[in-house]
Amino acid sequence: MSSQLRYLGHSTVLIEMNGVSILTDPLLVDRLGLLHRHTDAVAHLIENVKIDVVLISHAHHDHLHLPSLRRCHGEPRIIVPRGLGRLASRTGRDVMEVSAGERFDIGGVGVEAIRAEHDGRRRPFGPTAEALGYRIAGSSRVYFAGDTDLCAEMDGLAGAVDVALLPVWGWGPRLGTGHLDPGRAAEALLRIRPRIAIPIHWGTFYPFAFARFWPHPLGDPPRDFARETARVAPETLVRILAPGEAMALGG
Repeated sequence: MSSQLRYLGHSTVLIEMNGVSILTDPLLVDRLGLLHRHTDAVAHLIENVKIDVVLISHAHHDHLHLPSLRRCHGEPRIIVPRGLGRLASRTGRDVMEVSAGERFDIGGVGVEAIRAEHDGRRRPFGPTAEALGYRIAGSSRVYFAGDTDLCAEMDGLAGAVDVALLPVWGWGPRLGTGHLDPGRAAEALLRIRPRIAIPIHWGTFYPFAFARFWPHPLGDPPRDFARETARVAPETLVRILAPGEAMALGG
């Protein structure tokens, strides 16, 4: 049974492994408030995929997006940081809350929740919960970092990750605290030591009007990340996937 992952833009990745379909932080719309998708639509790429589990990293609207959760096919279980269950239940889906350090099994694929260094509050008046990443272990071992800065938990992943999905930017010209930029993401690889790194959280959403003043920024972060990785962590191969592009896992 083949295993693959498909980058759908922003922090949305479809991971198919051991017969289990896992979707991370689904954001399947073309517009979110002032943010507009600057790539082709991707929702059609998973129209025929029955999602088994959705992993939500934190409460921000571009990561926990209720309309996108409702669009997921199948009867997926929604995994959210503890404290977000009531909010996610508005989708009518089966929801499970987890805390950092907890482990669970989905169809023979093991998942571990890992603390992330990021402000997980849902502004302006939503619930507060910790931000998480997840390590997924089946025929391959994949680390989905969600949104995070460098954190001590990354040290514990050394030797336990084949593919790291690392955020390398965001949706605007500047990054706030609790994020990885290309240089810090490359530094994270020194701690995690994966075989392959795939940059995520770049090149997808951007404030529409800003593009007139900064028209070509969206493709820079992954290339900068690849260059920094070659310099500081050359043992890790960087694969840059355009939104919608897939790659095989394993081998």
